[in-house]
Amino acid sequence: MVRRRPNFNKTVRSLIRDIATKLPEFAHVKAGRILVVAGEARRASRGTVKPLCFRGGKSTDRTGRRKPVIRIRGRRMLYCITLRPLFFRGSTAQARLETVLHELFHLSRRFDGTLHSGRRHAVLGKDFARKLRPLVRRYLKLCPPELLSALALTGEVRVLQWLERPGPAYVPGTHRRVRKVYTEDQLYYGIARMVTPKPRVPREAAVRLKVH
Repeated sequence: MVRRRPNFNKTVRSLIRDIATKLPEFAHVKAGRILVVAGEARRASRGTVKPLCFRGGKSTDRTGRRKPVIRIRGRRMLYCITLRPLFFRGSTAQARLETVLHELFHLSRRFDGTLHSGRRHAVLGKDFARKLRPLVRRYLKLCPPELLSALALTGEVRVLQWLERPGPAYVPGTHRRVRKVYTEDQLYYGIARMVTPKPRVPREAAVRLKVH
């Protein structure tokens, strides 16, 4: 019997929903308004988040620029989190959890499709990690074992990927053939292989194992 590959989007959606329930700092986050996809490598990044709206959840800003709209099952997405190859290859369950929390930490508290202006790396510098670390430690104590187990998988999973990726904001009338709305038709379930390193055995324990 062929074992069905797990749907990793369900895993990440459950994780985001659990984080929003258990950590007050993320109570504004709605998992159903965040699209998660697997994407190409970007230097040493494990994940990135893209805001899909201008302030107030609007598609158009004051200058007339417009952002493409992404609707999944008829519901507009406010953010897109892209998980990159280093997330799937060589990361531990804890590192993957931290990546998701990292991207959620960037979101505006208004949850209107924009990012938090004070939680940018350019603003916080090294303080970004210092502020995020306690949240990661706290959630690790609350995270359900089944979610950690799913994040620790080694094997193939199904995960959404772009068949046609939305472009940047544009000025209507100045570009030809610009797609205004993206849906499930521009996505597909691709296969990603997760490789999770085995926990390291402390040197003293390794010596004892060899002796016995």
